[in-house]
Amino acid sequence: MNDNKQALQVAALRNGTVIDHIPSQSVFTIIRLLGLEHMTNNITIGYNLESEKLGSKGIIKIADKYFCDEEINRIAVIAPNILLNIIKDYQVVEKRKVQLPDELKGIVKCANPQCITNNEPMTTFMLVIDKKKCTLKCHYCEKEQYKGEYTII
Repeated sequence: MNDNKQALQVAALRNGTVIDHIPSQSVFTIIRLLGLEHMTNNITIGYNLESEKLGSKGIIKIADKYFCDEEINRIAVIAPNILLNIIKDYQVVEKRKVQLPDELKGIVKCANPQCITNNEPMTTFMLVIDKKKCTLKCHYCEKEQYKGEYTII
């Protein structure tokens, strides 16, 4: 396949957001977390696309949608190091490599059934103690949670 045909696998976006370099196994989780199935915007999903860095990757293009920090943090918990491209008039105006923030509020449920956040109506608060390994620690009960173990709220 020549380069022109490869580039046409996913159509251009006039305005909106492109979430790129998503590990293929995380594409549908991100769709669910962001509630994309309920949107009326034009959404293009690429799944198992060839990638030199990842082997295979996913890409999601959402027309006329720009994400807030909380939404981006939800993505970062599942797929840290993805690339977020902001598109305006078919031009990339901003490229951001998404990374876990230092704190996550109201995004991840504490795995400790005795934690106050599981027994009282209050917002969860996780500290990110290792960004490379995606290790979190509950601010209240100090329970550590590791990538693949946490539940997104």
